[in-house]
Amino acid sequence: MKHLTPDKVQSLETLTRQIMEENDARGIAVGITDAEGNILYEHYFGWRDAEKRLPINRDTIFGMASVTKSFTALSIMQMQQAGILSVDDPVKDYIPEFTNKNQKDLVKIRHLMCHSGGYFPLPRIVVDKTAQEMRIEDSLENELIYRDDFADEGIRRVAERLDNQTRFTGRPGQRLSYCNDGFGLLSDIVRRHSDCSSFAEYLDRHILKPLGMNRSNISFIRNTLDENAAVLYYKKDGVWRGDHDYQNDAFVLHGGGGMKSTLGDMLKYAAMYLNEGCGANGVRIIDRYSIQEMCKPRQLMKPRVYYGYGLESSLLGDMTVIEHGGSLPGVSSNFSFSTQAGVGIVVLCNTMDVPVYAISEMAMRICCGLPAEDVWLFGHPRKWTEEEKQELIGEYVSGEGEQFALTLDEDGELRMSVKGKPVPLEGAYPWLGVVRKKYTDVYLTAVRDEEGHVIGAQYGSRIFPKM
Repeated sequence: MKHLTPDKVQSLETLTRQIMEENDARGIAVGITDAEGNILYEHYFGWRDAEKRLPINRDTIFGMASVTKSFTALSIMQMQQAGILSVDDPVKDYIPEFTNKNQKDLVKIRHLMCHSGGYFPLPRIVVDKTAQEMRIEDSLENELIYRDDFADEGIRRVAERLDNQTRFTGRPGQRLSYCNDGFGLLSDIVRRHSDCSSFAEYLDRHILKPLGMNRSNISFIRNTLDENAAVLYYKKDGVWRGDHDYQNDAFVLHGGGGMKSTLGDMLKYAAMYLNEGCGANGVRIIDRYSIQEMCKPRQLMKPRVYYGYGLESSLLGDMTVIEHGGSLPGVSSNFSFSTQAGVGIVVLCNTMDVPVYAISEMAMRICCGLPAEDVWLFGHPRKWTEEEKQELIGEYVSGEGEQFALTLDEDGELRMSVKGKPVPLEGAYPWLGVVRKKYTDVYLTAVRDEEGHVIGAQYGSRIFPKM
């Protein structure tokens, strides 16, 4: 590719090494493909096992975390194409445990696909704790991902908890707040109403095997035992740990983050999107219309970035880039593609909280013929009005364990602290502020009710209720 000149590649690799050093990343895999499946670039940094100095290759398994959401949305769109369901159908028609009881409007399938069901963040219901309470264990002979009793218990817990919410971010479809449980419900719709007996089987039969993604799955134990699976590195209580626990912090329902894959397989997946539903091997798994529907901007995430069905979209110059990232203990992942540029990019890392999206963005900028560094500036700083200050001050607490506070200092200026630590929040537009970070900006947007009172604030991709 003409834009992948040696100097541009060197810039990309310099950034990758810089990010690795800054974040104690143990291993990163970077790959670029075209629509024909030709691998234009691949490079492996660090190790899949840093202690044993074992290298990464094209078949090394990494966790995908929330990149899984695109697979879940793709499954739903396949089922819609097959006439099994419509994304306009109410969720309760397919999940009887979910009754929609405290919301006046119906939550529809499409609302869950773009995180607009109206739910505030909730604590994670995880695989290992649920299995322990059920007194069952994962095994190669009887994997949790195929067990009906485990899936039935998972959907009961998740649906019941969503139904019990009495405060909402807004009406279904009104605004985005990232909701992993919603994608859990979607994967259970696939389990119950497709031609397969589990979500895992559906993915394997309808997406992975047709695309030749033979090293990909949503298993836990198989990847834990795989000799070419990356060790997962994460911090716990301030101490770095490394293990093969692919079940760590995993959702009890797998549609939000259960996928594991490799650089080679994910490049095949990216090529399918470049061909609007047809793999580079010539196998079409879905029609163009459905892929286009997935990529449409439907909910604003932050300035320049929208969420569609399991995918984000943004403009890079005059080109549209579609992507999704993921984060779990021992997992930082990102895949992106641009049909206009004709490339798909995959960046996988076996260390938590590494900004691999910055590597992906630089690679895409290079492939689009743009400067390697983003020179876009965010408007002009502005003063918060007195109304904004008085409405915004307060505590904001997420059910996922995060929290922040907005207070007034001695000069009457709005200040932000996250878990007690000060954060430099700037006013940007009415009811919207920005926290500038090295590789990305994080936005804070007031969420107001019909009377104009602040009921919460979106920080990043989540809406935090005001306490």
